[in-house]
Amino acid sequence: MRIISESVIESKVYEAINKAVCKLPEDIKEALKKAYEAEEDTAKYTLENLLKNIRMAEQKMRPVCQDTGAAVFFVDIGEEVFVEGSIKDAINRAVARGYKDFYLRKSMVKSPIVRENTGDNTPAIIHFDFVKGDRITIYFMPKGFGSENKSALCMLSPADGTEGIENFVIETVKKAGSDPCPPIVVGVGIGGTFEKAAILSKRALLRNIGQRHPNPYIAELEVRLLDKINSLGIGPEGFGGRTTALDVFVEECATHIAGLPVAVNICCHVARHVKIEI
Repeated sequence: MRIISESVIESKVYEAINKAVCKLPEDIKEALKKAYEAEEDTAKYTLENLLKNIRMAEQKMRPVCQDTGAAVFFVDIGEEVFVEGSIKDAINRAVARGYKDFYLRKSMVKSPIVRENTGDNTPAIIHFDFVKGDRITIYFMPKGFGSENKSALCMLSPADGTEGIENFVIETVKKAGSDPCPPIVVGVGIGGTFEKAAILSKRALLRNIGQRHPNPYIAELEVRLLDKINSLGIGPEGFGGRTTALDVFVEECATHIAGLPVAVNICCHVARHVKIEI
């Protein structure tokens, strides 16, 4: 049994917040560079400016995007870990401190009806899971809502099959158009229940560009979807081009015999996320 204190969790999360909003993961930057090399005319010029913005943000340690997002966390807790205190409280304190100390935009409202800002970007959106081992792994994703608002979920019929899944994903991206600031990263969750599919689609966005699913039939689906999305011609920031999406990641889980839930979670080119291991 390994004991981890609430204060250690808070400290680690706090340290990661500014890094996450100011520095994009290396795989995202490399994918954007490759897209720049493959594009022409307006699309190439657009990607050049996106890359310039990313470099300036990293050099000056300023947010890559003014929307520093809802603070989304995936927390994998080792079964051999005992936490002294509350992980939830530790994360929310870290978010409150980090968004104030680093002058990040506070975007959370107490009620979706009343719309009063909480003032510190809490509460964080936290998803917990239990895994083997004696460590806690926390993934932090500041999720902007320009792309989040273009995400969708559909309860398909099992008879719709793979074709129905593909059609729904493509139609969702097509409807989104330029609004989510392409090139986008697309997470797809298939199976489970209404809410499980959505969580799967969000977690899928944590994968590295080019990292295919271990199941061959899912990996093939990811490649087909990526090709179909890029053939839409929406292009960088909607100005046309070959690169509408940098990648598509699909996650699946068991579901009811009568169901085929499918969720699509869209992320803009500022696909910010960081991994914290304790």
